[in-house]
Amino acid sequence: MNLDFTEAELHRYSRHILLGEVGAVGQARLRAARVLVVGAGGLGSPLALYLAAAGVGCIGLVDHDRLELSNLQRQIAHTTARIGQNKAESAAEALRALNPETRVEIHAMRMDAAVAKSLIPQYDIICDGTDNFPTRFLLGDACHLLKKPLVSAAVLRFEGQLSVFQSHIDKNPCHRCLHPEPPPDGMIPSCSEAGVLGAVTGVMGCLQATEVLKLILGIGETLTGRLLLWDALDARMRTIKLRRDPGCALCGDAPTIHAMP
Repeated sequence: MNLDFTEAELHRYSRHILLGEVGAVGQARLRAARVLVVGAGGLGSPLALYLAAAGVGCIGLVDHDRLELSNLQRQIAHTTARIGQNKAESAAEALRALNPETRVEIHAMRMDAAVAKSLIPQYDIICDGTDNFPTRFLLGDACHLLKKPLVSAAVLRFEGQLSVFQSHIDKNPCHRCLHPEPPPDGMIPSCSEAGVLGAVTGVMGCLQATEVLKLILGIGETLTGRLLLWDALDARMRTIKLRRDPGCALCGDAPTIHAMP
């Protein structure tokens, strides 16, 4: 662990280093970490910004979409001037402007099985900030099979949910223990169909970032094996226990999913 910090680093991260749970060793762990953020939109924007601000050494951004005007109501890493630009490239500009010491790796591509097999082993922690079920299930399966922790959040209208999946250790539940199969097409509307309060994505993205930092630092109790649910309209937040399903097709006693398609 490299504990040599420049004067600028000591000044930038001084509020972290003052924390007994972080200190210089924890800040060095953050600097050595590699985190992959899949989706540079409503969740990925605050998530990636706070990871960069915290001094995470390398952040990978995966997104094939181009920025549209309707995105700016919630996707705060982007600007009006960058409309039409690839979202991963646009978000990278924001992260580098915020913290030039963080290395940003741009993956301006769609996340599919081949990309997952290539990229996920290169990073320590994977973050799901996507807005579609095929990609969510792909990431959940891939992280279990490739033995990587997955920090996954979702939002719709005025509600958000968040969990950490580490089913490759200690018989923790996987994402399929919560959702065994993707819902039928059209059953659950997307944000573009049902709408979303922009600030809700900000809160959930910040909570994602907090879980990532806790994982890197090895502090506190993460949301592994738990699901956090937030209803913004009622200002109510609750956490429910998730249990491993012995019959789960991915992590159960007799799994039937052994590889990504």
